[in-house]
Amino acid sequence: MPPRVGKGRTVLSLLFKRLFAGLLLLWAVSVLIFAGTQILPGDVATAMLGQQATPQAVAKIRADLGLEKPAPVRYAQWLGNAVQGDFGRSYSNRQDIAKSIAPRLKNTLFLAAMAAVIAVPLALGLGILSVLYAGTWVDRTVGLVTLSAISLPEFFAGYLLIAYFSISHFWLPSSATVSDSMPLAQRLIVMALPCMTLVLAVVGHMMRMTRAALLNVMASPYIETAILKGLPARRVVWKHALPNALSPIISVVSLNLAYLIVGVVVVEVIFVYPGMGQYLVDHVSKRDVPVVQAAGLIFAAVYIGLNIVADLLAILANPRLRHPR
Repeated sequence: MPPRVGKGRTVLSLLFKRLFAGLLLLWAVSVLIFAGTQILPGDVATAMLGQQATPQAVAKIRADLGLEKPAPVRYAQWLGNAVQGDFGRSYSNRQDIAKSIAPRLKNTLFLAAMAAVIAVPLALGLGILSVLYAGTWVDRTVGLVTLSAISLPEFFAGYLLIAYFSISHFWLPSSATVSDSMPLAQRLIVMALPCMTLVLAVVGHMMRMTRAALLNVMASPYIETAILKGLPARRVVWKHALPNALSPIISVVSLNLAYLIVGVVVVEVIFVYPGMGQYLVDHVSKRDVPVVQAAGLIFAAVYIGLNIVADLLAILANPRLRHPR
């Protein structure tokens, strides 16, 4: 019983440390986001009214938006409201940002989850297959295909998929415009191309890291002992090597899942998908600072949160990480 209690306390202490570090990092990111939007060239009021606006009209807009207050005061108000889920109103359409972001964030998370359901098992399976046939033509073929997928930028891969599946064969729609009223089957068909693009973007990295982690464990003495005993290669990999390689695999999978959510901007713009990335790009062109700040803070929170989850899962998968030297 005492070791279990001590181990539990260790995990809890590591959890609180990770959470504290994550909150501190998120605060630092919020400072950078706010400062970055403030040092942008130009004036928001002038951009809203046009170049022919009178000084009186510009002054009135700045007063209405609270831009006359000092930057530290505006930052404190913005951060305090953001913590409560209030991101203010959009400059361009005066709509509540939190209400506008909610359905788009749901769409982005759904697309990322759809891509993850395909990419994670595929990457793990290809990594294990590559280890089982290390040094053979199977290993080389898998490595070549995944390296080619990593080398393709997302926008280029997206346009290639559109050219083949939409223009040449008319199998899938090139635009991924979805709505809540759309049936699930139709929604999945419409989202097929952006999902395939995201899968190509992450599956190669996860596969190669899975292969590297497994090969590192396969070089251990206890693995050599299991092989010398005559155990089948598949049993050695699945029962002895894979459990001890879970920690780095979990880390790389979690990082790629974070990328699926944060790095969808280009993919959403290419396929006109109504998610957070498309929403952000639309309002950057309008110099809608509150929307840019809100989207940046949400992306940062999701990325940091998934990294914390990755750290905790890696600690649970590898007991040695609970007792650092």
